[in-house]
Amino acid sequence: MNWETILTGLWQAINSVPGVMLMAGLLGWLLTRLYSIRPAWEAYEGTIISGVKHAEKAIPDDVPNKGLARLDEALRYVLKVYAETHRGQQPSDALANDLREGIQITHDRLEARGTL
Repeated sequence: MNWETILTGLWQAINSVPGVMLMAGLLGWLLTRLYSIRPAWEAYEGTIISGVKHAEKAIPDDVPNKGLARLDEALRYVLKVYAETHRGQQPSDALANDLREGIQITHDRLEARGTL
C-alpha cells in the first residue's frame, strides 16, 4: 500500500453517498456551533433597552458629559435588574463590561431607528 492507493480510497469514500452525507452533517454541525457564539449581552437586550430609555429620561440634556452620565445610569439600571433576577448576585466583571458594550450598541441602534 502506498499513499496514492490510500488517498484514492479516501477520495472514493468521501465522494460516496454516505461520505457526502457525513461531510454535510459535519459542515452543518460546525456552522451551528459558529452561529451559536453570541455576545452575552444579547440575552439581556430587553433590559438594556429599558435601561437606555430610563437613562434618557433621568438625565437631562444640559448635564455636562451627558453621554457618560446616561451610560452610567443605564448600566446601573441593568445591574440592578440583574441583581433582582439573580437573587442579589452581581455579575462578573467580564459580564458587566459586556453589558456596558451592549448598552452602547443598543443605544446606537435605537438612535438610528429614531425610537429614543
